[in-house]
Amino acid sequence: MARVREFIDILKDKASLFKANLSTNRTMSSVNVTVLRATTHSTTSPPSEHRLIAVLSLGHRSSIMADACTESIMNRLHKTHSPYVALKCLFILHNIISKGSITLKNQLPSAGGYNFLNLSEFDNKSNVEKREISLWVRWYAGFLELNLMASRVLSYFSSSSSSVFFDRKRDLLKEMNALVGFIEGICEVPESLHLQKNDLLHELMILVGENYRATQYQIMQRLSSDKDFADQIGKLNSKESSDFIACLKRLENCRKRLTEIFGNRKRHDAFWELISQRKKELEKMNGSRGRLLPLGWKGRNDELIESTRFVE
Repeated sequence: MARVREFIDILKDKASLFKANLSTNRTMSSVNVTVLRATTHSTTSPPSEHRLIAVLSLGHRSSIMADACTESIMNRLHKTHSPYVALKCLFILHNIISKGSITLKNQLPSAGGYNFLNLSEFDNKSNVEKREISLWVRWYAGFLELNLMASRVLSYFSSSSSSVFFDRKRDLLKEMNALVGFIEGICEVPESLHLQKNDLLHELMILVGENYRATQYQIMQRLSSDKDFADQIGKLNSKESSDFIACLKRLENCRKRLTEIFGNRKRHDAFWELISQRKKELEKMNGSRGRLLPLGWKGRNDELIESTRFVE
């Protein structure tokens, strides 16, 4: 039965390629053929390097080609019932975020919000393996949504090696919430990590690992400078500093799961020590804000009356 399904899937690919080649819109036809060849049913492996490069190169030609490319990927993603084809489409979108041209990145879905890739209910129950892989599709789609949402908050693509920030007033708490939310998204990876033996899952987790390291770097950039950190938290009121402490606690709660996913690496120790240090500083600052301080003032009869108040 499995072989029959595989044969049917291969026929579907051939039919799709035939239909794409018959299209009178030569630009869209060329793009569709490139995307179809990178996301075939015939293998559970990731797109080969030359197929992936062919898709990414579409973004170097023109905004029309870049728009046609993302449209073709999204159409393929939403029409397929194969979890492997869906993962390949998501893997290509991830590579666009990581390595694509600015023109291609600008064509990515910009609606924002959770589930804008519309895969939260994706499920293939034809067998145990595809049911498991469907879990990965739903998680990976949610992870990429968090990636794109965080990029808008921080004004950069979190997996890009050359992050470009816009000239704007920094909102440290908002940025930290976006970065920690992104790491929490990584921690929701399916429990079936043994499936990383599959080449496609292995490759996508390599990209996820790169995202994690880039996010660690961005967090350290915001917290490592004593002066900058002091300046930033000095602007926070009591509620905001409490929210900041809660944000750092959420991050610390991710440590165990991140170790399970990526291993216990010594180079991460400095990162976690910095998080712990900054959390203690904020807790100390919040504690001093709530301390009762004596104040003296003159009464009507010039009598010194001792009073206390909360200093905000």
